[in-house]
Amino acid sequence: MPDAKTASGAGAALSDADWAAAIVAMDPAVVGGVVIRARHGEDADSWLRLLRGLLSPGTPVRRVPGHITDDRLLGGLDLAATLAAGRPMVASGLLAEADGGLLVLPLAERVAAATAAHLAAARDLGEVLIERDGFTCRARARFGVIALNEGRDDEQPPANLTDRLAIHIDLAASPPTADAGALSTLVDRARSTGADVTISTEITEAICGAAVSLGIGSLTASVFAVRVARIAAALAGRTAVAEDDVILAARLVLGPRATTIPASPEQPEEQSAPDASDGQSADDETTGELKDVAVEAARASLPPGLLAQLTACANRSNATGAGRSKQPHTASRRGRSVGVKRGPPSGGARLNLIETLRAAAPWQRMRRQNDRPGRVEVRADDFRVRRLKQQVAATTIFLVDASGSSALHRLGEAKGAVELLLADCYVRRDQVAMIAFSGRGAEVLLPPTRSLARARRSLADLPGGGGTPLAAGIDATALMVEAVKRKGQAPGVVILTDGKANLTRAGTGGRSVAEEEALTAARAMRLLNAKAIVIDTSPQPQPQAARVADALGARYLPLPRADAETLCLAVKAQQDRRGA
Repeated sequence: MPDAKTASGAGAALSDADWAAAIVAMDPAVVGGVVIRARHGEDADSWLRLLRGLLSPGTPVRRVPGHITDDRLLGGLDLAATLAAGRPMVASGLLAEADGGLLVLPLAERVAAATAAHLAAARDLGEVLIERDGFTCRARARFGVIALNEGRDDEQPPANLTDRLAIHIDLAASPPTADAGALSTLVDRARSTGADVTISTEITEAICGAAVSLGIGSLTASVFAVRVARIAAALAGRTAVAEDDVILAARLVLGPRATTIPASPEQPEEQSAPDASDGQSADDETTGELKDVAVEAARASLPPGLLAQLTACANRSNATGAGRSKQPHTASRRGRSVGVKRGPPSGGARLNLIETLRAAAPWQRMRRQNDRPGRVEVRADDFRVRRLKQQVAATTIFLVDASGSSALHRLGEAKGAVELLLADCYVRRDQVAMIAFSGRGAEVLLPPTRSLARARRSLADLPGGGGTPLAAGIDATALMVEAVKRKGQAPGVVILTDGKANLTRAGTGGRSVAEEEALTAARAMRLLNAKAIVIDTSPQPQPQAARVADALGARYLPLPRADAETLCLAVKAQQDRRGA
């Protein structure tokens, strides 16, 4: 086994893309996989060739076509074999075929919501459950996923999938640079030792603390960071996780998931030995130092323009499910086919012949007892009809806090975001509206419209200043949401505020009463089932805004330096989520 110094020297020249390939090759299922941002073509192909060269011989690698059906992905009834045998015959799916290996998902930002859900469920369970009329089948499916994100910055793969993949890298920022043979030797040596790498409690606590400092709410990220650190230590020839392994895990796992930009840790003027009287042990200091190291490593890996990227990442969603502008709903006669359901072809519903035969096939041996052989008997319970979805126009409602000294800035950026959205939504027939609240109460500045000229005229004079009647603003927004839903449209709400209500509905002062009224109004609006996002515009995340978001059932996003383009990205991402 190589010593730590030798192995560390070999790994020192590796880029993050090289490390990602080596770590995934060690154990694809444990790591979960990688989200690769890359241009279409050579960038991703060269990394995939590197990864394939590092995998153990015989490791299955399967590519998931964008048009894949559930039967091909999960496995299902083999119709021809079932009709011939008179009993259910199962064909294995792509997930089972990839057991012990990898699935490559091209154009992951456009993957169908159902496909992403199946991949996520199989990753959680380690198996595929196939349930059809008359039989249930399970198949082992432990695999990793390589999600290739080839879209724009505001296009992201579904969060329910990417959250289950440990490593996120951008090949434009960190292309593969290692010699494939040397990297393969490093991986083979780590496999041959078979040593179980240990990790101390202090390091585990430091990784979890770093995740909290970076605004990562999911415990899964910390679990993945620990796994990546252990594999990195094995590749470096160590039997215990060291600081270098924590730094690498922070770059590959924690940094890309950050939702806040942490402040640099303040350095004390004098360093003194720990004193038992201050209640802090040496272990606590070690944990704190390791946490700061991990946070700084994540900070160093954050690319320029992170604020806009965090907005999109915090609202990752399926970019193809229903589009950014449309909210799908079920229909019986028109729309896009999204599956089948049991029922007769009545009321305009269209019969799906293939699925009807699939439902009837397992029962043919029993039904042939009193019938001529060779005939396929179809009964009423076998009928399957197509499920269709239509698209409904979306209306985004901005609720802007116009109180206080920064009112003009907030309103100005909100106005810019409205104009950016309107310039992009005419073809999709979307609408945008704006409500502002300040010391004068809540005021509708812009009724729902898709006219850019009208929006510019309505938003020319921006009122602001005074107290914060947040409850009145939420009440006015709820009324507009109801009006939008009565028109058959899908409303979405974007609230820009710090959440510090200090005026009641009656216009009187009293912070505690005003905040309670705002929370009550938010809970009432939550019953309308309108998707919402609360953007905290204060310099530091405020608990008041987070409580409003929680009462509203909304996504909370602290963006203290949000500009018009960032807000536009946040709203588009929320519209994506609404359409998924």
